[in-house]
Amino acid sequence: MDLGVRVLVLLAVLVVATAGGLVWRARNGRVRSTADEGTHMWEELGIRPEAAAVTLVQFSSAFCAPCRATRRILTDVAGRLPQVQHVEVDAESHLDAVRALDVQSTPTTLLVDRTGRIAGRAVGQPRRDDVLKAIGPFLSDQ
Repeated sequence: MDLGVRVLVLLAVLVVATAGGLVWRARNGRVRSTADEGTHMWEELGIRPEAAAVTLVQFSSAFCAPCRATRRILTDVAGRLPQVQHVEVDAESHLDAVRALDVQSTPTTLLVDRTGRIAGRAVGQPRRDDVLKAIGPFLSDQ
């Protein structure tokens, strides 16, 4: 291969890697709406969705640095808003729930309404403003 072809291949690889990274960055940590995902294991996890307008269910693992930052954000949000509760679940200790709820990485945060329906999901460390925006509609009908 001559030098020109090598440079073009290198540029193509860089463009694809950059595009993939930008897509990942844009989606990581964003709270997105979800359809009801059917399987609920709240009782098994010790979660009582009816106790609050919104329950932020955070799946974490022991050696996950973004999980600690997510815990701080969600604990702060729940501490400021009495209609919101935050429950952290150790993913490694609850593999049945992880599989049933399609948790593929930590941190993953589920927004659960008072009926137990999963109303949103954030994979990765969510931004405080995104969390507040996602839970806002559940708080307004109180």
